[in-house]
Amino acid sequence: MKFKNKIYTILLFVFSILSVHLTEAQWYNPEKVNKKAFKVYEMAYDFAVNGAYQKSLEKLDEALKIEPRYVEVYLSRAGIFADMKNYAASVADFEKAFSLDSVFSNSYLLPFSISLAGIGEFEKALDKVNAFLKIEKLNPQSIKSANYRKGTYEFAIAYKTNHPLGNYNFEPKNLGDGINSNYLEYYPSLTIDGKKMIFTRRVNNDEDFYESEFIDGKWNKATSAKGKLNTTLNEGAQAISQDGQWLIFTGCNYPEGQGSCDLYISFKTKNGGWTEAENLGPIINTDLWESAPSLSPDKKDLYFSSNRFNGYGGKDIWVTHRQTNGKWTVPENLGPTINTSADETCPFIHADNQTLYFNSNGLPGYGMADLFLSRKNNENKWTTPINLGYPINTIDDEGSLTVASDGKTSYYASDRKNNNAGLDIYSFELRNEISSSKTLWLTGSVYDKKTNAGLPSTVTLTEINSNKAPTEIQTDEDGNFLVTLPVEKDYALNVNRKGYLFYSDNFSLIKNTVDSFFTLKIPLQPIEAGATVVLKNIFYGNNESKLKPESESELAKIISLLNENPGMKVQISGHTDNIGKKEDNQTLSLNRAKAVVAFLISKGINPTQLSAKGFGDTKPLSSNDTEQGKSLNRRTEINVVSN
Repeated sequence: MKFKNKIYTILLFVFSILSVHLTEAQWYNPEKVNKKAFKVYEMAYDFAVNGAYQKSLEKLDEALKIEPRYVEVYLSRAGIFADMKNYAASVADFEKAFSLDSVFSNSYLLPFSISLAGIGEFEKALDKVNAFLKIEKLNPQSIKSANYRKGTYEFAIAYKTNHPLGNYNFEPKNLGDGINSNYLEYYPSLTIDGKKMIFTRRVNNDEDFYESEFIDGKWNKATSAKGKLNTTLNEGAQAISQDGQWLIFTGCNYPEGQGSCDLYISFKTKNGGWTEAENLGPIINTDLWESAPSLSPDKKDLYFSSNRFNGYGGKDIWVTHRQTNGKWTVPENLGPTINTSADETCPFIHADNQTLYFNSNGLPGYGMADLFLSRKNNENKWTTPINLGYPINTIDDEGSLTVASDGKTSYYASDRKNNNAGLDIYSFELRNEISSSKTLWLTGSVYDKKTNAGLPSTVTLTEINSNKAPTEIQTDEDGNFLVTLPVEKDYALNVNRKGYLFYSDNFSLIKNTVDSFFTLKIPLQPIEAGATVVLKNIFYGNNESKLKPESESELAKIISLLNENPGMKVQISGHTDNIGKKEDNQTLSLNRAKAVVAFLISKGINPTQLSAKGFGDTKPLSSNDTEQGKSLNRRTEINVVSN
């Protein structure tokens, strides 16, 4: 019947099939189907053509009641279920059709294999597609389609062998009616504390942003983003900064736009709303397509997808860097390690600032766009992308992925079964192999020690025992900042402002890890006689005065300070705890101070600006009765003598 081929083409998969010829082993003859059942079958076809799948399924069920061994009904219903991504039901119908007449159903081996892959049965899928390829006189398009699918099944089987799941269970949880509704929700983005989510909701083809807060263990009822962010135009594909103060998003067909879709920025206001969006301008936006932004935790790097010229394929991932003057650099392509001749979109840079998640339909995978990750190595280069694997990736398109600061809790949109309507937002846990570094964060406010007024300042974070370049961020106008701290590392923190002594601190997250965050109040002292700062990132060996290499970032700050203030004279003071003899402590503290002075002189500092003094254990900052107190008392200070 021609009708069989027609409904197959529409309801199953778009490829040419063999015409079916009766053989001795085939009992089913479509010409002998009950005429009443066939009439109902035709009605099912009409419903399917118009996208009324549910009504089509009802008619197919009705046809089966009339003709229980109606093979074409099972095959057609399997196609509808597959199109609805109900692959388990599709497989059941294919199996029934093949059990009734495997010869008649033989030309459906390819779509049968795809539905098997849809439920993760890749070995069975490979068997079916291999059987399909043995059919004589296949047309070239069928062979091409089958070989493509065969490659994806072989990839899936190899991945399963090389990346065993062990005890890992993939259990996505719908975020509930606080976030999800009868409309489409997608593209979730989070602040670093995980307490604020902004996502895109499509209502009657209008995309707007909605906000929700995580309170008492659940997401409260989402509301339209406050302020001037949402318009009558479409806003979507957004990224909220880790501190919750910026929102960069995609705006399409805006009157002032550079191209079809541009990147825009909005800022959080003091009353909790959002400012009117600003186009990021022609340096970033082109007359083509820019979308899917992701902002690094220090707000210095903006990743996005674009089909602009000079890329490697359709859509590539690019990055632009924010300079100290607030302007963005000309975007750079992330290169052929990440980008392919096909499409790479939806980049997400984790709070650890070294793990990038994105999707691609050009890298080896399961059939359509899969999710991948790449990490920065010590040379600041991106490593070969890793497919996140089944069951996170499937034979269907996977979109954006957001990973919380704990490195494991992930959020994505899915149209899997049992949701409210279409796309809903889900959360799930990543397995260890594809998780990010757990990342804590430090919030701080910098102020003038004398006046208590907030001070815009530069915050520098350096990984101790690492060759990585320091991270520099600027506070806001009130002196507030947020900086991320991936665990299992030690950090030196410095805060600088011209006319003030710098602030020094450090955080050891190798041995000591708090649950989430630190908060600091940082007083900066105007440069004047009597001002003193403890140099917390000057390190020596135990009972030694030799400076450790990891002291150099702090010493560089002292050099900059003295070069900027050539008339300033300082005293470097050494202090110890009370362990050991007083005279030994006195000698050690003096020698340590002298070591700092000697280093500074070796770097070109005028010796007349420097003096050294040791105080031994005579000026403790804390009690020597505890290890913490002793640690505070073992210190090096810089004291302003004159300016």
